[in-house]
Amino acid sequence: MKHLFKQGTNAAKPVLLLLHGTGGTENDLLPLADLVDPEASVLSVRGNVLENGMPRFFRRLAEGVFDEEDLIFRTQELNDFLDEAAQKYDFDRRNIVAIGYSNGANIAASLLFHHARALKGAILHHPMVPRRGIALPDLTDTSVFIAAGKNDPMCPAKEAEDLDELLTDAGAQVKVHWEMNGHSLTRTEVDAAAEWFEIGFGK
Repeated sequence: MKHLFKQGTNAAKPVLLLLHGTGGTENDLLPLADLVDPEASVLSVRGNVLENGMPRFFRRLAEGVFDEEDLIFRTQELNDFLDEAAQKYDFDRRNIVAIGYSNGANIAASLLFHHARALKGAILHHPMVPRRGIALPDLTDTSVFIAAGKNDPMCPAKEAEDLDELLTDAGAQVKVHWEMNGHSLTRTEVDAAAEWFEIGFGK
């Protein structure tokens, strides 16, 4: 997968896995990594799917309707890539915290839904429930921050509420932060995520 890796100054910190929104690249969320933890290593990945020339992490059939078969395949693909990247760049595979926005948040959530211990934690900006009606792995010791918009036209508030419930029922520790700025990725929600990260992972 096309990506970039930036070695951090503190190897004990989680590696920050950056996952862009539709039409983004591996460069888009680099400023977020600096705000969340400037000492951490960064692995930023570009999605392998193109929709009208715009990179995504998996296909969709329509707005808000995921291609589940492709989602499962691409989630496995990303999980395998993380295994390879951990060996290539010599970091702890069990110490990854994802930061995803929109489509990137959805593939990060899908990692949590499909692969036990794929992520130590996740910051999900404006996510949806990736799949419904499946049993989640045991997510005890997994921490998740969800930033959502009460008035988000692309990700209805109920999506964040349902995702919170599903992850919590699987044992994850979930914090939800609400905004009133539609689908926008705002500085206030990034600052809230950074504060959450500092409490849980910043030691």
